[in-house]
Amino acid sequence: MDLLKISEENTPKKPKKYSYFYKFLSMLSVVRGYNIVIIVLAQYLAAIFIFSPDKTLKEILFNLDLYFLVLATICVIASGYIINNFYDVEKDVINRPLKSKIDNIVGQKTKLNIYFLLNFIGVLFAFLVSWRAALFFSVYIFLIWFYSHKLHKYPLTRLFSASILAIIPFFAIFIYFKNFSYIIFTHAAFLFLVLMIRELIKDLENIKGDLAQNNLSVPVKYGEKFTKILILLLVVFTLDPIYFLWKYPEIGMMKYYFYFVGIVFVLFLSILWRAKNRKDYLILHNIVKIIILIGVLSLMLIDTSVIIQRLLKV
Repeated sequence: MDLLKISEENTPKKPKKYSYFYKFLSMLSVVRGYNIVIIVLAQYLAAIFIFSPDKTLKEILFNLDLYFLVLATICVIASGYIINNFYDVEKDVINRPLKSKIDNIVGQKTKLNIYFLLNFIGVLFAFLVSWRAALFFSVYIFLIWFYSHKLHKYPLTRLFSASILAIIPFFAIFIYFKNFSYIIFTHAAFLFLVLMIRELIKDLENIKGDLAQNNLSVPVKYGEKFTKILILLLVVFTLDPIYFLWKYPEIGMMKYYFYFVGIVFVLFLSILWRAKNRKDYLILHNIVKIIILIGVLSLMLIDTSVIIQRLLKV
């Protein structure tokens, strides 16, 4: 009986087979479906309330070019998350063990095949708009790969490039509508600073995995105290675009969102200065996510009358 038990223990176990449903959920985790939904929502709301305020709701929602640009964005960003997951697989085992197990239900080879397929489809959607759009997304694909392969190894370059890559999808819509107003650049500046804050919080949250993998992030190279001071400075810098946006009556009731941001940032900084472990940084990360999510939804407050007018003009 003992020999039989030993033999069973030493027999290599067959890899567990998962249904297509679980594999789909795994890929949804890898591509961070929640983030993609928020980006798509932000693109459409920005198109309606900022980039093309003179067009009717019907003209925007049934604009095929905009639809293809959004689909291209979905494909390219999803592929970006896949390649980022591919390079960060060892670090994620330490930082996010549960998510890592879910992500690894799908093999690395399959992920790479999906990565190339999504990039191809994304450029194809962009090409249906114009060759310039296809070129724009082709360059974007290269920059995402270059960031994951090279730039993320250099702390400050990683910080700036990650934030820039996160904001680029909005420039596709911005360029399409050719609305080059000062208020748009000010919104972009505010979002860029918030995204930089988010990247630094993520680095603090993942410091254990970065140290284990000798992955140089800002906290690893310069220390947690320096990173906290840098975050404090970025929060102070957000006051500049907020001040200019307050002066513009065009933002309408969205000004109350910036009041909300000011209050939340006070709470955020008080938690940040006392934060000592991953749990604390996870709370801060979620606060920044809430700021971004509410910021996206508050685009509808720029002109509340527009909602009714456009619904009537559908």
